[in-house]
Amino acid sequence: MEKTKLIETRKARGYSQNYMAERLFMDVSNYNRREKGQAKISTTEWEKLSQILETSIEDIFESEDSCIAVFRDFKDNAVGNNYQGNNTITFSVPEHLLETQRKYIQKLEEEIAELRRQLG
Repeated sequence: MEKTKLIETRKARGYSQNYMAERLFMDVSNYNRREKGQAKISTTEWEKLSQILETSIEDIFESEDSCIAVFRDFKDNAVGNNYQGNNTITFSVPEHLLETQRKYIQKLEEEIAELRRQLG
């Protein structure tokens, strides 16, 4: 998930991604991935970011939304994370949606077990 609070604060200060990357001792591409939410920002990095931007962590912090990426080929066969094909579609599912589905599945399994008891 893109870190909009971080991006907006950086831009408000007039800082480029390159400037931020230099202050964090990383390549600009690594910093860019952090702003885009493609790489996790560590607690230490959040602290450094708040210092560079002269703001509190609370003003820029956005949690890492847990997502599971599922890669599928066009035959609708699940393939692993190491899939090297060109014809892939990526689906990202937020963790809170997965948790809701897990609870629903558990409830259905309990209902099935109860129905089996009644039948037999």
